[in-house]
Amino acid sequence: MTLTPLRIVAVSTFALTAALATGAFADSLTITPAPAKVVRAEGTFTLSASTRIHVARGDIEAKGVALQLADLIQRSRGFRPKVVEGPPAADAIVLTREGPAGEAYKLDINAKGATIAAAKRAGLFYGAMSLWQLATPDEAKGPVALLAASIEDAPRFAWRGLMVDSARHYQSLDTLKAVIDAMAAHKLNTFHWHLVDDQGWRLEIKKYPKLTQVAAWRRNPGAAVNYPKYGGFYTQDQARELVAYAAARNITVVPEIETPGHALAPIVAYPQLGTAPPDASKMGDWGIFPWLYNTDDATFAFLDDVLNEVMDIFPSTFIHVGGDEAIKDQWKASPKVQAKIKELGLKDEHELQSWFIQRVGKSLEKRGRRLIGWDEILEGGLAPNATVMSWRGIDGAIAAAKQGHDTVLSPHPVLYLDHRQSASAEEPTGRGHISSLKDVYAFDPAPVQLTPDERKHILGVQANVWTEHMQTDQRMQLMAFPRAVALAERAWSPEASADWDGFAKRLPAEMARLKVLGVAANPVPFEPQPALSEAEGGKTRVALSTGLGVGQIRYTTDGKAPTATSSTYAGPIELPTGAVLKAQTFVEGQPLGRERSWTMSADLLQTRTSGQLKLCTQQVPLTMIDDAPAALDQRPMMMVDIFNPCWIWEGARLDKGAMLSARVTQIPFNFQVGKDRDKIPLHPPATPGGELEVRLGCSGERIAAIPLGDAARNPGLSTITGRLPARAEKADLCLTFTSRSLDPFWVVERMTLKPAN
Repeated sequence: MTLTPLRIVAVSTFALTAALATGAFADSLTITPAPAKVVRAEGTFTLSASTRIHVARGDIEAKGVALQLADLIQRSRGFRPKVVEGPPAADAIVLTREGPAGEAYKLDINAKGATIAAAKRAGLFYGAMSLWQLATPDEAKGPVALLAASIEDAPRFAWRGLMVDSARHYQSLDTLKAVIDAMAAHKLNTFHWHLVDDQGWRLEIKKYPKLTQVAAWRRNPGAAVNYPKYGGFYTQDQARELVAYAAARNITVVPEIETPGHALAPIVAYPQLGTAPPDASKMGDWGIFPWLYNTDDATFAFLDDVLNEVMDIFPSTFIHVGGDEAIKDQWKASPKVQAKIKELGLKDEHELQSWFIQRVGKSLEKRGRRLIGWDEILEGGLAPNATVMSWRGIDGAIAAAKQGHDTVLSPHPVLYLDHRQSASAEEPTGRGHISSLKDVYAFDPAPVQLTPDERKHILGVQANVWTEHMQTDQRMQLMAFPRAVALAERAWSPEASADWDGFAKRLPAEMARLKVLGVAANPVPFEPQPALSEAEGGKTRVALSTGLGVGQIRYTTDGKAPTATSSTYAGPIELPTGAVLKAQTFVEGQPLGRERSWTMSADLLQTRTSGQLKLCTQQVPLTMIDDAPAALDQRPMMMVDIFNPCWIWEGARLDKGAMLSARVTQIPFNFQVGKDRDKIPLHPPATPGGELEVRLGCSGERIAAIPLGDAARNPGLSTITGRLPARAEKADLCLTFTSRSLDPFWVVERMTLKPAN
């Protein structure tokens, strides 16, 4: 599949009819993205093991789609319909070319069978995906009754994308295939593959073997420096395999080879490419690095060679060249680069970057490809045929469209899926600001600041899964899904049919389908989360809420699992010590998220993890893992603002004094933050190992300084304890560490506060 010059599909008629269709009809069909037009009819068609899928004799493309549909039905229902070439019979699924063009399709279901009609393979495939979704409303096996309906559907945007960052953390090919399966099932059609960054080079380039022998591997910082090198790469055969796998599912793989910045890894492999000596030890750091490619002709020859091999593997029209976060300090300090600026008659380093990007773009144009880059490529001027991916909000997209350039909207923070999805302490590792499923769904990819003609330059929309803090394949998937499904609906469905409540009703079916497809989807934002407090008579008051407020919370206190008929949570519950509270969210009678359970005890009230404590500031909040245990799944998570490691225990009772027990650890400060590093506060220690300081409020009286002692010599978790003096009133306790250096820095994993004896 190749993205055509068509930017926004004309869907005004579809939008009108979609608006006229009742919500009940659309919701009962549970198709996501919501179709443009749905007309319900009487009756049902039962899909069973005896059902046949018919295609015209000799139609190889249609037969391929039919086989894919049969495979998916087997995965979800446990039986595989037979694919037959020739005239259709009764009680069959029929694929016909007598339908709309492009990615559009018609799907008709009645008591006698189902017909998928589309002129192109892409439309047949998407009709098959909608039919499979109707056949997979849950995880049940066996025959399924499909409601009779007539569906007409077409996409709103041509570019419906998801980016996966394999440079920071390497994912297996099987994991990427599962992501592509989930994308295809929801009509996303562009897989942007981030293969190169400071932390690693992931694609085999035969002419430059050191890119994978050297640049694909790194030493991690801190205690993990003594572990085996971390990394991996994809051979060209593996990349071609993924390209073919994606193409069979109507997905184009767009590779990204970063220039001129984010280039530490290749410069480590070939130092002559840079303007300053590389430091391989920094490949395990995060942030914005100063290493840029130099502007020598030999460097452009290297990039031409690399891109030629890349284009041999990836047939996509677009090749992504990065262009973001290129700090110019090394260019400013390089006499050769400064001489190049004068030689070319350029104004400054920004114009030099523009010249650099345009020179790379000319190499792509020679092979009929188009350059796309992050919105920084607008700075200093842009080649006429270049396309802008706007990540710093939507301003880059607006500027690009007004200048006549095509653009893809991919704004931070809402479509940066490394941000956590809810305030729950159980969210996977990632950035601490929240971009919820509802936030993603609320994003409209067509800015009102643009005229109708300017909107024609919007190719579409994309979400990005940056993996700095997603150390495992599962964590990457948890951060991508189900938010990528919300993006898919806003990218495909007509603007007028956007309906969060309708989308939310389909979530139980969506989570079931993602499970069938083998994708780990994050259930935490749907699940009941407790807020605990003391009540009279030694009881515990439990207030329950969910991150998204979707559905109803049902609960039990008799030890039984909650069901759709259990008591509905309506307000705080007071329970005695030893009582067991179980709760689960239900939507339209279907469970959503996992069952949660809590046993009332003093420890439940007296212990809080770092994620349950309040951060003193929200400058750069991250959920991170300890670096000490060798096994990733054994490393605890901690929430911390890396610019101000400081936590607050709100409303602490100190009327009898208290014993504080804190589980703490030290982790490397491996962040490239430039001069901002000097702004991070350091508190001088009074003892050799430093202390955990406790204050009444962050600017209040210090009431304790608990020595770290032996913990200072332990790279893993340690427990320290100390006594807090009595105070008549409840207090907000502010917790900070003293230290002589920023690296490593100390973090709280959890703490317990018990009344003193």
